[in-house]
Amino acid sequence: MAYRFMSNRIVPSSNRLSKRFIFIFTISLSFTYLCYSILFCCGTIMPTQSYEEKGCLNHKNVGSEKLLQKDCIADRRTALDETLNVALTHQGSSNARNQSRNSALPITHKRSVAPSEYNITVAQKYGNKKLPNALIIGVKKGGTRAVLEFIRIHPDVRALGTEPHFFDRNYDRGLDWYRGLMPRTLDSQITLEKTPSYFVTREAPRRIASMSPNTKLIVVVRNPVTRAISDYTQTLSKKPDIPTFEELAFQNRSQGLVDTSWNAIRIGMYILHLENWLQYFRLSQIHFVSGERLITDPAGELGRVQDFLGLKRIITDKHFYFNRTKGFPCLKKPESSSQPRCLGKSKGRTHVQIDREVIEQLRDFYRPYNIKFYEMVGQDFRWD
Repeated sequence: MAYRFMSNRIVPSSNRLSKRFIFIFTISLSFTYLCYSILFCCGTIMPTQSYEEKGCLNHKNVGSEKLLQKDCIADRRTALDETLNVALTHQGSSNARNQSRNSALPITHKRSVAPSEYNITVAQKYGNKKLPNALIIGVKKGGTRAVLEFIRIHPDVRALGTEPHFFDRNYDRGLDWYRGLMPRTLDSQITLEKTPSYFVTREAPRRIASMSPNTKLIVVVRNPVTRAISDYTQTLSKKPDIPTFEELAFQNRSQGLVDTSWNAIRIGMYILHLENWLQYFRLSQIHFVSGERLITDPAGELGRVQDFLGLKRIITDKHFYFNRTKGFPCLKKPESSSQPRCLGKSKGRTHVQIDREVIEQLRDFYRPYNIKFYEMVGQDFRWD
């Protein structure tokens, strides 16, 4: 009886202890799991700062440490935002049937990315450096920079921003050096560069044809008298001690004898330079842009440039506005920028005032050259 009594007392007590132990162990395990879940969740949803700062550590020993660190993190955040926006935009454009579903996305993720931005991003990552398919070869002070800046917003054009002067000054460096300067492009994109002095360089046509006889050439032409004055104005801003325009333009002004050895005058004799190019290229491979119409109708001129390059007409009137201060068109503010895109301060400067009689003498000089040029290219630029 005593044994049975003790057994009846001990067994229930042991069971209660076991249950308490299991209960405490379960609570502890649950609490541990809860803490781990909270920590893991925080580390998952907010990794950006530590990742960005870790990726910027190699700036630590460079001057202005804190500023560089801050700029680096800002750049990475911008890149992440752009990647997200590009992905969302690309998904939306390629899956139109999911439009209703995409419309439910937060408004901060629905900012559209221009096709040019998307293609540039892809080209930089997956593209190759190639020799140019097209060149803007001239003329100086004709509007070549404007054409380059306008056409490069097309998503299927990738352009070198600086003038490489390969076919006139750096030809001995070789094609590999030249190719290395080019931006990365996809197979569907055109590689373009601009050097206005090519048009008046005698060796340039042969050298370019040797690179590729199928190269497309763009020439921006302008009233040769206005072009010469603009050329002189630019030189005068750099060398204020040069002789007057009249002194440089004429060998003998009283006799109307123009000095064709002066480069500012010779460049405007377009027909002479064109004849040299036609020895190596068909006329159909050369497109002439009117510098005057580029100001009054930039969309029309760029439309014809796009046609010539075999591009879809994407650049239209909606891309331009007329800047009255500068006196020429500018690109409207891109979605990725807070400012419109205008040419630099050196563009649109006020020309030197030239005597009216001098201008008339130069018009008379250029008239026969202009007429031959009109006949050759099949366009009347109405400079006379």
